[in-house]
Amino acid sequence: MKELLHDEPGKKILLLGNEAIVRGALEAGIGHGSTYPGTPSSEIGNTFEKVAKDYGMYFEYSANEKVALEVGAAAAVSGVRSMVWMKHVGVNVAADALMTLMYCGTRAGLVLVAAGDPSVHSSQNEQDNRYYSQLGNIPMLEPTTPQEAKEMVKYAFDLSEKLELPVLIRTTTRVNHARGIVTFGELKPPAEKGHFEKDPGRFVAVPSTALNNHPRLLKHIKEAEPISEESPFNVEYDCEEPELHIVASGAGFNYALEAKEVHGLPVKILKLGMTNPFPKDKVSEFIRDAERVLVVEELEPFLEDKITQIAKDINPGVEIYGKHTGHFSRLYEYNPDIVLEALSKLIDLDVKDESLKPKEFSLPTRPPSLCPGCPHRATYYAVKRALGKKEAVFSTDIGCYTLGIQDPMNMADFLLCMGSSVGAAGGFSKNTDQKVFAFLGDSTFFHSGLPALVSGVYNQHDFVYVIMDNRTTAMTGHQPHPGTGITGMGDPAPMLSIENLARGAGVEFVETVDPFDIEKTTEVFRKAIEHPGIAVVIPKHACVLIEEGKIKGPAYVVDQDVCKQCHVCTDKFGCTALVRDGDVVTINATLCIGCDQCAQVCPFDAIGPEVE
Repeated sequence: MKELLHDEPGKKILLLGNEAIVRGALEAGIGHGSTYPGTPSSEIGNTFEKVAKDYGMYFEYSANEKVALEVGAAAAVSGVRSMVWMKHVGVNVAADALMTLMYCGTRAGLVLVAAGDPSVHSSQNEQDNRYYSQLGNIPMLEPTTPQEAKEMVKYAFDLSEKLELPVLIRTTTRVNHARGIVTFGELKPPAEKGHFEKDPGRFVAVPSTALNNHPRLLKHIKEAEPISEESPFNVEYDCEEPELHIVASGAGFNYALEAKEVHGLPVKILKLGMTNPFPKDKVSEFIRDAERVLVVEELEPFLEDKITQIAKDINPGVEIYGKHTGHFSRLYEYNPDIVLEALSKLIDLDVKDESLKPKEFSLPTRPPSLCPGCPHRATYYAVKRALGKKEAVFSTDIGCYTLGIQDPMNMADFLLCMGSSVGAAGGFSKNTDQKVFAFLGDSTFFHSGLPALVSGVYNQHDFVYVIMDNRTTAMTGHQPHPGTGITGMGDPAPMLSIENLARGAGVEFVETVDPFDIEKTTEVFRKAIEHPGIAVVIPKHACVLIEEGKIKGPAYVVDQDVCKQCHVCTDKFGCTALVRDGDVVTINATLCIGCDQCAQVCPFDAIGPEVE
């Protein structure tokens, strides 16, 4: 990705949407970037990891999204252009700081990229973050392509400085992960270090300051209204005799435009790229003489409701179609077929009938699974062995270990959000007589698992707190965190000890084990189960994907002469390298990494390394 640092205006390059966002920030002269990794935004941070030092800016992986926004805000009020990015649910974490930051405002530009996930490809919900723009009075942009994402980032920095407010760029998976041709603009040098000019009456958010800052915020968002009306990202695609007017945003616009161009549809389209403040005058003019309007937007009727409201005054007879009329769903992301089907109900399409039918594929499904050699599988197996026939509630969290919900482990009973496993475990322990386990990873511990631990000790909760330390932020692409000893800039850093933090919080039972030693790990869990109060167990073994090539030894095989076909290895352990065909179990040598876990599980010593 060093190509992103080429100062060659006019150069065209194929970029991922997230990479284009990085290039836009570089062309804007960014000085600070901070994030907590979360799909579909993760590649933004992965790219800055590679270019930040050479470009001359500062970049960090913060402990969580709230911290990322707070350090970014400090940079922006000190005069340094700053960008903060996160997935949509990360904004929930950052919202406490964000709502008050809107009152205080910024000096240099601050851009917040919030990556939505319609169809929940990798998330726990598909909330529509556009409503945050209304809640916080945040100017908002919605890109439709990688090229537009790059341009919007540059525009957002200028807009932020003009209004002295943070600007929200709301993307979705199909923009973040799309690839498209992006044309480079001029590369600006990074912002130099800033200087914070004290202004307590603005930046110290006590009640008296808030009383003054709220009118200031409303004044600036009012100033943004004519800017939205004239935004270069609100574009009309004309038609001489339209049978239908379409208002669209985000990825939905791409499908509407494709339908218009490919099938020659008699439709007029207004693409809205700046959607807060809502460009009321521009939309009013667009629908003033329309008989029918279709609103194309994913998830909630954010635009549809606004258009319906203004239509009552300027064109009360217009028929508005969208989610409220059943032409579109409030569920999941759209695709060309979904948009074409909605259009077919409103205009006479000159296309073949089969093009409107859902495409049927016979491809097998492939749910995500724990990798062969994953230390989490051994941890779960040891817990089940330690419990025996005892009942327990498994409160789980966000990460690879969430896949413990699958057969044969079935080690997930409750999940809300990052860090919730620990707080919920305390709730279960106080309100039931069941034994409770909380599972979360090392990165999640630093993100939001520590406050819940402190609360649990203080309130005398009783559960086994399992911090599954695989030495990285594995689920989102192996980014560093405070326990890895390296920063997002690639520099050495203090390696925070989870054990010491747990003991410092007052936990008496703290044990670290290597989950690859299943027998010892099982014994530690037996002791933890009997311990009154919170018992912290830290199964520590690096993710197999970052250890790949370091594990010595050949692939393992099943000795069919010794195997009793008890199927403990497949039915209770379930490594994906184990293959069962009828009663016969074999090991896929391509998948096996020779970790020895299955050999420990086999009660008849029928599994061992292949002998050449």
